[in-house]
Amino acid sequence: MKDNNDKNVISKATIDRLPLYFRTLRLSQEEGMEIISSEELGHRLGITPEQIRKDLASFGQFGKKGVGYYIRELIVNVGKILGLDNNWHIAVVGVGHLGWALAHYRNFDSLGFKLTALFDVDPNKIGQCIKGVQVSSLDCLEEVMTEQTIHIGIIAVPEIYAQEVADKLVAAGVRGIWNFAPMKIQVPDTVRVINEDLSVGLSSLSFYLARQTQVE
Repeated sequence: MKDNNDKNVISKATIDRLPLYFRTLRLSQEEGMEIISSEELGHRLGITPEQIRKDLASFGQFGKKGVGYYIRELIVNVGKILGLDNNWHIAVVGVGHLGWALAHYRNFDSLGFKLTALFDVDPNKIGQCIKGVQVSSLDCLEEVMTEQTIHIGIIAVPEIYAQEVADKLVAAGVRGIWNFAPMKIQVPDTVRVINEDLSVGLSSLSFYLARQTQVE
């Protein structure tokens, strides 16, 4: 794998497809496959083999012509490209229904993420343990985050509290935020934010279903 220092030459579309490749490769490995062609990978993802080869070539030379990609090797390489070998520590803020579900997400560990801290304001939840992690008071966020060297904060609180929580996470030194609150939070340019608004996805699905119904 080559070291590409000019990250600007890699398109966002290519970067967004890498997690899809990684997930599909892992599933293929679980099926007992050892080698996969760009044609088979493309068939599983609905992406052309040419696009897959072009995407992967942006980061180095993988696979063998006429043979395909060795799945185990490609999983390791794509994982490194995605930075999944960094053992990122994560914290979930808000242990409601969504936060509880996120805390129990079984793939965190297998992807290289370690759930390290949980926070809430509810006295009935503070002190509880989820998957061996104790729920701390939100008032202790900065102290706990610093002690645990947490890199990523997940916001799973109601909209009206999201910006306040984001400010606390930034003050605690997080490098990335996964925001599930249905609002755009303001953070410094040095902090990367990924927004997950469930209502947007459902509304988009509704749009297409409504028009499909009209056509029928």
